[in-house]
Amino acid sequence: MITEQTQKTFLSEDFLLKNDFAKILYHDYAKHLPIIDYHNHLPPAEIAQNRKFENISKIWLAGDHYKWRAMRTLGVDERFITGNASDLEKFEKWAFTLPYTMRNPLYHWSQMELSRYFGIDDLLTTSNANDIYMKTTSILQEEDFRARGLLEQMKVEVVCTTDDPVDSLEHHTAYLSQNQQVGMYPAFRPDKSFAIENPEVYKSYLQKLGIAAGIEISSFDTLIEALAKRVDFFHSRGCRLSDHGLENLYYSSDSRLSADGILQKVLRGNLPNSEEIEYFKFKVLKKLCKLYHSKGWVQQFHLGALRNTNTRMLSVLGPDTGFDSIGDFSQAMPLSKFLNELDSTDQLSQSVIYNLNPRDNEVFATMIGNFNDGSIKGKVQFGSGWWYLDQKDGMEKQMNTLSNMGLISCFIGMLTDSRSFLSFPRHEYFRRILCNLFGQDVENGELPWDEKWLGKLVSDICYHNAKNYFNFSRNNFNL
Repeated sequence: MITEQTQKTFLSEDFLLKNDFAKILYHDYAKHLPIIDYHNHLPPAEIAQNRKFENISKIWLAGDHYKWRAMRTLGVDERFITGNASDLEKFEKWAFTLPYTMRNPLYHWSQMELSRYFGIDDLLTTSNANDIYMKTTSILQEEDFRARGLLEQMKVEVVCTTDDPVDSLEHHTAYLSQNQQVGMYPAFRPDKSFAIENPEVYKSYLQKLGIAAGIEISSFDTLIEALAKRVDFFHSRGCRLSDHGLENLYYSSDSRLSADGILQKVLRGNLPNSEEIEYFKFKVLKKLCKLYHSKGWVQQFHLGALRNTNTRMLSVLGPDTGFDSIGDFSQAMPLSKFLNELDSTDQLSQSVIYNLNPRDNEVFATMIGNFNDGSIKGKVQFGSGWWYLDQKDGMEKQMNTLSNMGLISCFIGMLTDSRSFLSFPRHEYFRRILCNLFGQDVENGELPWDEKWLGKLVSDICYHNAKNYFNFSRNNFNL
């Protein structure tokens, strides 16, 4: 039975803070800091056009494959997830599902989002679903609850979207020229530019890339020229970082192979073999990373996802609908060789590497130390726990491993990696967990009770390190 006392102890002001020092760190040093969200999947058009959301389902359930997976697991029919059920019916099914997600981060996130944005502290269940749907939908019609207002409520200073090289960036251009309170910048995501596994799909993509760059792509050199033109264009629109979602980084030294020869084979519609795929991806990505270095960009590598595992559902719903998982890939050797290939000519940009398989935490945490050369604080970063690891246990393991084998004081902190405008309490979630880790060490006598110094470290991790690491500025925008 849920008692009044139970309600007071769940999601209280000291949620996840287990001792006095943790409470001091969070409330006095972390809580009120702005947010720099340097990796998310928010639609740029919705920010630029300041979208008003028709109801809570449109903003909360549409596109959220975390919730979709939970509903499917519970036996909810797809009609109520991505199908043609009404928005109210979909919300009611989520309200039915949520109490069954206890001990999954979805339970914390969902209740925090209802509380932080809408002031709803009641636990969502089927019994109050209709009332909460009506209340939140009414609130969403207020001007302050449009897309930009939601970002401003959470003190978001910067959001970086995820954008393909063929994107026109018209919405970024329109938005940046308005000089809005929240900065929105593109991030260059060129994974399709070397995805030669399906020749027909790849040839179609090259046509789009060629049109965007104003170049007919008929050779490896013209492919790189087209990508360079798109990097220049993104740079003129304020872009200062790239992102890649890969199983692992690539490396090949097979002198028998030719990148142009492989491309010609693909352009003829022939399927390349595994060695050719690895070699071609390595050659393109190496060229791209040198372009990033020449522009002073930060490069990000999200490594370890096994995508599109359910081909039946992929054919029905398409990608990014909840059928990806943690992969089991060899990371250490290709990661080391790829970073070294760039570092050997002093063309290794500031880099953030994210791990999805917790088995490899120590590999990533030690790898960054191999390429931190003293040129900048935390030049190579072990990125925050993401996707399946952006929960309490995953974040604690990532931060403990980074602390043990690197310098957590140089860490650039959290990101949402989300498609939802209501996901920004995840930064609060991270900050509470971070402060509790430091607080526990102080309570255990493993760190000194030095409020000002530890408060500075926490503030740096939550905001200042990222602020100093990235070169985000409206002055970078150049029409």
